[in-house]
Amino acid sequence: MMTPFNACDLLLHAARHPDTAARTAVTGPAGDLTYAELDELVGHVAAGLQTWGLRSEERVVLFMPDGPSMAASILAAMRLGAVPVPVSTMLTGPELAALLADSRARVLLVGGPFTVAAEAAVAQAPGMTWVAVEGDARFPVPAGVRLRPFDELVEDGRRRGGELVDPCVTSEDSCALWLYTSGTTGRPKGAMHRHANIRHVVETYARNVLRITAEDRCYSVAKLFFAYGIGNSLFFPLAAGATTILDPARPTPDGVAERLVEYRPTLFFAVPTFYAALLNADVPRAAFASVRLAVSAGEPLPTDLYHRFTDRYGVELLDGIGSTEALHIFLSNRPGQVRPGTTGTPVPGYELRLVDENGRDVAPGTPGSLLVKGESIATGYWARTAATRQVFQGEWLRTGDTYVRDADGYYTCLGRTGDMLKAGGIWVSPAEVEARLLEHPSVAMAAVVGVPDGDGLDKPVACVVPVDGAVVNPAELIEFCRAGLASFKRPREVLVVDKLPTTATGKLQRHVVRERAAALLAAR
Repeated sequence: MMTPFNACDLLLHAARHPDTAARTAVTGPAGDLTYAELDELVGHVAAGLQTWGLRSEERVVLFMPDGPSMAASILAAMRLGAVPVPVSTMLTGPELAALLADSRARVLLVGGPFTVAAEAAVAQAPGMTWVAVEGDARFPVPAGVRLRPFDELVEDGRRRGGELVDPCVTSEDSCALWLYTSGTTGRPKGAMHRHANIRHVVETYARNVLRITAEDRCYSVAKLFFAYGIGNSLFFPLAAGATTILDPARPTPDGVAERLVEYRPTLFFAVPTFYAALLNADVPRAAFASVRLAVSAGEPLPTDLYHRFTDRYGVELLDGIGSTEALHIFLSNRPGQVRPGTTGTPVPGYELRLVDENGRDVAPGTPGSLLVKGESIATGYWARTAATRQVFQGEWLRTGDTYVRDADGYYTCLGRTGDMLKAGGIWVSPAEVEARLLEHPSVAMAAVVGVPDGDGLDKPVACVVPVDGAVVNPAELIEFCRAGLASFKRPREVLVVDKLPTTATGKLQRHVVRERAAALLAAR
């Protein structure tokens, strides 16, 4: 017999008790909500969505900035038994239209700043029936589509007392959330997560690694539409009865420094490229005075960057790896047990394997493709049979990363399996070369990619961003790498650039680096 379970109940349990209902659940520039107020808003949005015809298991796309409305809408859809699909606010109109069509969503919730892209998307998206927009912004919609203020959606639910007329009884295996990812293959795909997956990441990473409590305050540079961000800013703090700091603004070093000072988080989450940006912007040490622990994920954290951050701010920095398909971090360093340059050891609740090209386990010290098994793994990709079969192999998820494990069980990333380079017939890890470049005092950021030479053979090329006021000598950097690495690993060219292309949360867009490097070299 099915045991009822809805992750929304897990995340709002603090609202059910008089001694915790008045605690602050959400704070930030967009406003504050106690647990009781958040629970009430979730009820109103859920009832409003049901009034608008959203049914259990149907998708609702959220194209909104981080804030109380976004958080409440995710939870409301789950409470209703529907499927929230938070998507990147960096999408263009055609990109959003493609996701609306792929998800077959009939309801779209839009943040006021993103109406231009939303207007273009709705005009191209078949099957859309309702659009709710935060704030005063409005735009024309096709015939058959009704556009209303988000406040009207809330009011429709309030008139029903926030109660669902036809509640859906969900179980652990019911679909709770879709997150779109390009992942290891092709065009964006909807990774489908169960309600139980949310509980699992709370019980594993949040409790065993972060050791989060109700006294914590969480601030994440990664936004709610990322798997990394939704764990950091929604699942972990709410499950613990803690406070989440939601920032609708695009992250910049100066803006994040202001939020750190104003809202005093105890847990801080970012990606390596953003940690480098904070250091390069000379954010004052006092900004991190309240932070007890910082977390890095999204790409490998170079040893030099780890030491620069911890030396400057006196905050322990944990490097880990997760994925959209795994929902959050499954391999991580631990407080008091950090080995810089490694991604740590498996998070309790997950099993890892390193395999060769034939699927055989490799010995310690031998590079292999990383596979992970755990209860938070997605059930697959929506309507992507070939990609699902390639990535989800029985109980194991093929991550697309190449790692090596040492005798003590610590894992070190050698790069994305598809990003590994061959120079002179020998494999080269971009992460290893980047780490060496970052040891040079004139280099603030670095990215190494393979660019075809005159013979069509990929050779390592480095794009570097200088430290403010520093002058970079490309020939000197090549010799610096030759001195610290095997000669074949050195970059054949060093290109000096003003910045590196990144996603909304600062994750390196390596394919864009490769395109720009090729263009710069061709223009010589």
